[in-house]
Amino acid sequence: MAESGTLESITEHERILQEIESTDTACVGPTLRSVYDDQPNAHKRFMEKLDARIRNHDREIEKMCNFHHQGFVDAITELLKVRADAEKLMGQVTDTNRRLQDAGREVTAQTEEVIRCRIQQRNMTTTVEKLQLCIPVLEMYSKLKEQLESKRYYAALKTMEQLENIYIPRVSQYRFCQIMAETLPKLREEIKEISMSDLKDFLESIRKHSDKIGETAMRQAQQHRTFISAVQKQASLGCAKPLYSLNGRTTLQHNGLVAGDAAEEEEADDEVLVLVLTAQDLVDFSPVYRCLHIYTILGDRETFENYYRKQRKKQARLVLQPQSNMHETVEGYRKYFNQIVGFFVVEDHILHATQGLVTRAFTDELWNMALSKIIAVLRTHSSYCNDPDLVLELKNLIVIFADTLQGYGFSVNRLFDLLFEIRDQYNETLLKKWALVFREIFEQDNYSPIPVENEEEYKSVVSRFPFHDAEIEKQPFPKKLPMSQSVPQIYIQVKEFIYASLKFSESLHRSSTEIDDMLRKSANLLLTRTLSGCLQNLIKKPHIGLTELVQIIINTTHLEQACKYLEDFITNITNVSPETIHTTRLYGLSTFKDARHAAEGEIYTKLNQKIDEFIQLADYEWGMAESDGRASGYLMDLINFLRSTFQVFTHLPNNNNDHAAMSGKVAQTACMSACKHLATSLMQMLLDTELKQISMGAIQQFNLDVIQCELFASSEPVPGFQGDTLQLAFIDLRQLLDLFMVWDWSTYLADYGQPTSKYLRVNPSTALALLEKVNRGMKDTSKKNNIFSQFRKNDRDKQKLIETVVKQLRSLVNGMSQHS
Repeated sequence: MAESGTLESITEHERILQEIESTDTACVGPTLRSVYDDQPNAHKRFMEKLDARIRNHDREIEKMCNFHHQGFVDAITELLKVRADAEKLMGQVTDTNRRLQDAGREVTAQTEEVIRCRIQQRNMTTTVEKLQLCIPVLEMYSKLKEQLESKRYYAALKTMEQLENIYIPRVSQYRFCQIMAETLPKLREEIKEISMSDLKDFLESIRKHSDKIGETAMRQAQQHRTFISAVQKQASLGCAKPLYSLNGRTTLQHNGLVAGDAAEEEEADDEVLVLVLTAQDLVDFSPVYRCLHIYTILGDRETFENYYRKQRKKQARLVLQPQSNMHETVEGYRKYFNQIVGFFVVEDHILHATQGLVTRAFTDELWNMALSKIIAVLRTHSSYCNDPDLVLELKNLIVIFADTLQGYGFSVNRLFDLLFEIRDQYNETLLKKWALVFREIFEQDNYSPIPVENEEEYKSVVSRFPFHDAEIEKQPFPKKLPMSQSVPQIYIQVKEFIYASLKFSESLHRSSTEIDDMLRKSANLLLTRTLSGCLQNLIKKPHIGLTELVQIIINTTHLEQACKYLEDFITNITNVSPETIHTTRLYGLSTFKDARHAAEGEIYTKLNQKIDEFIQLADYEWGMAESDGRASGYLMDLINFLRSTFQVFTHLPNNNNDHAAMSGKVAQTACMSACKHLATSLMQMLLDTELKQISMGAIQQFNLDVIQCELFASSEPVPGFQGDTLQLAFIDLRQLLDLFMVWDWSTYLADYGQPTSKYLRVNPSTALALLEKVNRGMKDTSKKNNIFSQFRKNDRDKQKLIETVVKQLRSLVNGMSQHS
């Protein structure tokens, strides 16, 4: 076993030595490491083996040297022989080289000069070639700088594009080109910033110029409307020619006249084409075009469009904000409309002059937003306006405003709908204004018939008011017309109101039927509300007396008759037949009838108030023993007042049968009302609960006063009463007083409830109340006159009779209450 292990180690050592001999010395480390990894004492045996191998190699080297030693010696000998020849040859070569160097030094110098010149020539050629490539780039860059300095940004962008796509790529290896290439994006951004700054300046400028643009556009629209009307009236003068307007919109031109120059129509003889200002004449739009082109070239058009639209929306909101005091003057409204029109004229120009910067959908959206705001603003501010002239001017401005924007393709129907709302407000302001006019007319009226001294004065009145009366026309001058001065004035003012209302209805693009309906409704409001209210207030005024009230009744009659002429007046204006099925009728008849009834009622009320004033002066001595033998002074004054009042009624000028009948009816009703009120007041005086006792002497005095009332009634203070109709107003008092004066209680009680009763109008409760007062008065009188009155047989019998009558009256009263 030991021998076999030794053989294996020897074989392994041989392999290692062969590997060391054949391997690079730098890689021998792993091989040597394996020597130490083997069996113990392997290192020693390896060293022994290595020494043996070295000795073998030494022996081989020695053998080889011995074998070649003679050849080496021979070679050295040969070299020594050649040495002398070599030194000789070396000297010759050195001499030849010296002579050759001397001869070629000049050639070398000339050759080097030629080489240097050729290198310079080649460099110059290369430089020229490169410069020919670079010079166009530099020229283009110089051109770019000039364009930027002269603010020709669109051309500068084109130059940049050429530099980037054509010139710079040819010489891109040079640093200056790289610097140029790095600079161009910065220049583009600079151009964008500059063009955007120009756009902002433009937007600011357009905001300032919108007022002027709008003013021009609205003026031309107004001229167009006026001129169209003039053309229609003068169509026989020739054909109309187109008149250029804002943004190429076409109006008309006729015989060299622009609409609105009506005062110069007769002076214009030659046909001249009139060119008016356009939006471009007032505003420079080049910043918009330039900025749009720049952003389009830079591929950022969408950003520009969004920015422009956003800014214009902001400006629109600013334009739509009115001044707080805009409603005070028409100039405030005009400036507001001018700014809005100017804004949308600019947008319309941008819409047609650019491709897609703004679209029709965008302008429509902007207009709808603006229209809602405009309507809200006008609705609010117009509500503060109390001057009808200002409202009318506002309406005209709105119409021109609507016509102007309609000419640019914007929908304005909602504006005309708004005008109908403003029309109602205009009518309200008119009604308030005419209410003041009517009040002033009523205050200045003398409420007496109109005197006419001659034919001229008569025609003057008739020309202002449709009055026709054959009887009055036959009367000689001077004469009086039945109505007062206020009647023709009121009639004229009603016509003026209709004219004023018509002014608002013009230019609203409505049919004649609709205008006719508007006028009639407005006139109805004037009659039924304003004039009626003024009449009612007039009638209620304290200083209006009975004669004035009667004159008011006559005036309202004539105004009522004039209503048909007002209807004809409206028909002549609108050319709409009154027989049209939808035609509104004037309500003047009911208005003036109501006023007459109110005046009549006021006459009755004033008479009754006057009667109450006289009644308050009554000072009866209810305990008097005997009457004075004559009627009370207050009552005689009252009767004299009534008599003079009704004489005034009777002597009013009644120039025709209608007035006579009317005055007579009013006088009769007033007289009957006054007598009934007087009788009622006297009865209330007797039955006053605060009056506790009445003497027979007071009854006799009261009877004398009633007799005077009856005499007044029988004297026919107002003609037209049949029989004793007026005296029947005092029948209740008469029967009651007769019952007490005659002391006919047996007849009253016996005939009570019979239709033929002498005292049919005497109520048991009334008789009982008065009898108790008389009874207390009689007792008090007896006590004062004679302390022994209780011993008088007549007085005792009368007292018993009174007690018996009182009991029977009470039973009648109780029976009536139970029955009821």
